[in-house]
Amino acid sequence: MKWRILTSEEKMAKMEVKTSLLDNMIGVGDMVLLEPLNEDSFINNLKKRFDHNEVYTYIGSVVISINPYRSLPIYTPEKVEEYRNRNFYELSPHIFALSDEAYRSLRDQDKDQCILITGESGAGKTEASKLVMSYVAAVCGKGAEVNQVKEQLLQSNPVLEAFGNAKTVRNDNSSRFGKYMDIEFDFKGDPLGGVISNYLLEKSRVVKQPRGERNFHIFYQILSGASEDFLCKLKLERDFSRYNYLGLDSAKVNGVDDAANFRTVRNAMQIVGFMDHETQSVFEVVAAVLKLGNIEFKPESRVNGLDESKIKDKNELKEICELTGIDQSVLERAFSFRTVEAKQEKVSTTLNVAQAYYARDALAKNLYSRLFSWLVTRINESIKAQTKVRKKVMGVLDIYGFEIFEDNSFEQFIINYCNEKLQQIFIELTLKEEQEEYIREGIEWTHIEYFNNAIICDLIENNQTGILAMLDEECLRPGTVTDDTFLEKLNQVCATHQHFESRMSKCSRFLNDTSLPHSCFRIQHYAGKVMYQVEGFVDKNNDLLYRDLSQAMWKASHSLIKALFPEGNPAKINLKRPPTAGSQFKASVATLMKNLQTKNPNYIRCIKPNDKKAAHIFNDALVCHQIRYLGLLENVRVRRAGYAFRQGYEPCLERYKMLCKQTWPHWRGPARAGVEVLFNELEIPEEEFSFGRSKIFIRNPRTLFKLEDLRKQRLEDLATLIEKIYRGWKCRTRFLLMKKSQIVIASWYRRYAQQKKYQKIKSSAVIVQSYIRGWKARKLLRELKHQKRCNEAATIIAAYWHGTQARRELKRLKEEARRKHAVAVIWAYWLGLKVRREYRKFFRANAGRKIYEFTLQRIMQKYFLEMKNKMPSLSPIDKNWPARPYLFLDSTHKELKRIFHLWRCKKYRDQFTDQQKLIYEEKLEASELFKDKKALYPASVGQPFQGAYLEISKNPKYKKLKDAVDEKIIIAEVVNKINRANGKATSRIFLLTKNNVLLADQKSGNIKSEVPLGDVTKVSMSSQNDGFFAVHLKEGSGAAGKGDFLLSSDHLIEMATKLYRTTLSQTKQKLNIEISDEFLVQFRQDKVCVKFIQGSQKNGNIPTCKRKNNRLLEVAVP
Repeated sequence: MKWRILTSEEKMAKMEVKTSLLDNMIGVGDMVLLEPLNEDSFINNLKKRFDHNEVYTYIGSVVISINPYRSLPIYTPEKVEEYRNRNFYELSPHIFALSDEAYRSLRDQDKDQCILITGESGAGKTEASKLVMSYVAAVCGKGAEVNQVKEQLLQSNPVLEAFGNAKTVRNDNSSRFGKYMDIEFDFKGDPLGGVISNYLLEKSRVVKQPRGERNFHIFYQILSGASEDFLCKLKLERDFSRYNYLGLDSAKVNGVDDAANFRTVRNAMQIVGFMDHETQSVFEVVAAVLKLGNIEFKPESRVNGLDESKIKDKNELKEICELTGIDQSVLERAFSFRTVEAKQEKVSTTLNVAQAYYARDALAKNLYSRLFSWLVTRINESIKAQTKVRKKVMGVLDIYGFEIFEDNSFEQFIINYCNEKLQQIFIELTLKEEQEEYIREGIEWTHIEYFNNAIICDLIENNQTGILAMLDEECLRPGTVTDDTFLEKLNQVCATHQHFESRMSKCSRFLNDTSLPHSCFRIQHYAGKVMYQVEGFVDKNNDLLYRDLSQAMWKASHSLIKALFPEGNPAKINLKRPPTAGSQFKASVATLMKNLQTKNPNYIRCIKPNDKKAAHIFNDALVCHQIRYLGLLENVRVRRAGYAFRQGYEPCLERYKMLCKQTWPHWRGPARAGVEVLFNELEIPEEEFSFGRSKIFIRNPRTLFKLEDLRKQRLEDLATLIEKIYRGWKCRTRFLLMKKSQIVIASWYRRYAQQKKYQKIKSSAVIVQSYIRGWKARKLLRELKHQKRCNEAATIIAAYWHGTQARRELKRLKEEARRKHAVAVIWAYWLGLKVRREYRKFFRANAGRKIYEFTLQRIMQKYFLEMKNKMPSLSPIDKNWPARPYLFLDSTHKELKRIFHLWRCKKYRDQFTDQQKLIYEEKLEASELFKDKKALYPASVGQPFQGAYLEISKNPKYKKLKDAVDEKIIIAEVVNKINRANGKATSRIFLLTKNNVLLADQKSGNIKSEVPLGDVTKVSMSSQNDGFFAVHLKEGSGAAGKGDFLLSSDHLIEMATKLYRTTLSQTKQKLNIEISDEFLVQFRQDKVCVKFIQGSQKNGNIPTCKRKNNRLLEVAVP
């Protein structure tokens, strides 16, 4: 047996079971343990893990998620089971570990949880929220009702993504709204339902998208995936370019199947609980929004000198009104006039073109925004908990990431404000959680220095001097309000703020900053400096929709649209100005922050590795920027300000007990006492660790790594010891087994030898017995054979004697019979002789004729029987016939051949249809006219006569020609008309009807000549292999003004035959067909001789025509 010495790595692999993130780490799994801690080491650690497909890293209980931009096999059902009910640090970092920790804390400790997912656009926040929800759905309870609730919660995502997500330059599926979902559970941890809150849909995207970006997904999904009937009902066309609200430069996205996604959305809406009429209504509203963008206006001057806007094309307006059930005149007036009410006064003013476009876009944005809010409310009705029992709540926040674009406007301002608030609560809750753990474990708490972004939040949200307050104040004040006046106000109020910068600020230190335009201001956010363009701030904050449009929408017969505009009800007119978009969002963020502070937070920080949305690319500069504005290094420093690592006593003792003889292999006392003994034995300085109530706290990561190195070395030693003991045990076991086997083998061999000896003796006795029995049997056989031979000999002698006696008697009887027979024969011959003598005279007179007739009859019978068996086939062209057997049958033989041929021809003709008979009649006529006369005839025999070669009735090109000809067309063919002046050919369409011959222009279809058949006197052609022919016309007829026609055709035989038959049918006169190599043709007043000669041609096998002189036209035929 061969032995192999195990390497240290193999020993470790055999010894270790992966029960901690410290085992087999790639880089450092928890950034708290990173040493040294700086920005470069932080990025290098993330990059190292990213290159090995480790996209998750911890900062304590915070998960860093790097978007891999590809599918990884780490989200399978097996992975879900692997992380289920496991300690947070027990396995390698994963989003499932955080999800499991949050779910178990909610289920077992009755702590409401919230999972905050943050990061910039394209970092994978939406996918992370899906993974969290799918994990919770997989590990919670089962059952029909529970599964239905889980399915509805999961299927709400595709619906909201279709209506609220869009492609941006940074992300193909960017959430353009904030979503917070509270999932409600019962006491067992089974989901009961959920509530979704949405924040600030980016509705400006409906009417305008930046270059390289798309509108919301649903518009493209409807146009790509809806059936033609469904699009017809919505009055839509599949072409994206037909709609002004859809950007065409990014209409198609690689890897995105809009048609399949549309089917997914419709199925998800059905699962969530949307009725069919509700789904139809939603898509009708989407179609109306899409068609609103196609309404265009034109200026029109009034009597008072003011410009009034008018709709250019009212067809789009008509279709919108049909979709929404609005009176067309009402909506048209709402786009042209604006009514302002103040107390008892009502003033109506006209809208110019710019104001009309503003009203149109405002209606489209409000219609889509309210539809989205209605969808969220409708989904909440379906997924809300049906029971009144006390509920546990897990919130999942998927909200816009921090955005720094080339052009930043009002939307980016409030999005970044929300991220400032989230960063503020993140720092507060992280410090609070850290402080609570120290107090809970009895560890002394020391104050931690960190950057507090409350000053930035105050700059934005302060009720007196905040930017949002200034914006609301500017929107509400009377007089002329513009974005520039708003910027002036900011310059006055915020000029001295250290996080606010403006080119027009009174603070002189910014006057020389040429990178800051005059119409912009800059804020120093926690994530970096962002420059905002004030253009549009006032209008977007006002979010103004004219009351006339609201009232027009309320008058719609479409139930959903009417429900979206309750303020349009004239009975509920409210003259109070609606709240601004900024104040609404500020209140929503405050409510969200209040909600989050009541729950136990769990953080997922998403990072985008590159801007190309490509796999395997890690951009250090981009990741560094995100690390800075996410404050990840500050987070690590907060965790490490006190103690970098903490672990429960039992897991710590279980992991490091092999480092101390007193704790290895088993410790009988309390786990804390065992850890104290272990650390005292290892002589670790007391300032490097501290004992809590349930955990040990290690201050410096170097101490932990030292423990890991000692553990690794000890495991190698233990592996060697175990291997030595195992080898000794295996050798002893093998020896005892061989000894036992030898005893068993010996006993079995002795038994086998005795059996073989007994079998040998037994076989010998049987052989002796068989020989004796054989000798006795042979002796008895010899005696029996002798007795049998004696009996047979006596029987044979008696048989021979009896035979001799019988043969003698037979011979006697035969001799007697021969004598009797001879007498009878002689008597018969005598009687015959007498009869012949008596009748000889009568026989000689008639015998010859009778014999002749009999012989002739037999010959004829034989002839006909042989003819029956030798008959040829029924084909009329079969010329075989049996040979004549006798000369005297020559005339009969020929007549039979003629009769048979006529009979089989009749049988063959009876099979023809009327059309086939007509074709063969034409072929027969052509044979009589041209056989042995025209060299072109043999080639035409096998070609069927089709007649209509141009299919004039089917080809739209000849519609004009078809309308001009009322009669049935017998032949329609393109011919070449020969010019008498130079012999060149011109293409013409040759038409033969029952009464006329027509020549028409091939391109335009105009009729050039029309000749009655009665005016055609003769057709001339050569005897050679060419297609030239002349149609001679009656002198003095109306058609003969320009002379005869000299034409060339590829179907000459067919055309001449049909012309001959048609003329004969109509005029009852045979048309003269002249076949000659020289004939005269009348051209106006001159007669020209057309002569056909043999000659080689440059054009191959094509005959050519050439004018020799005024009286001769020569045709060269190859």
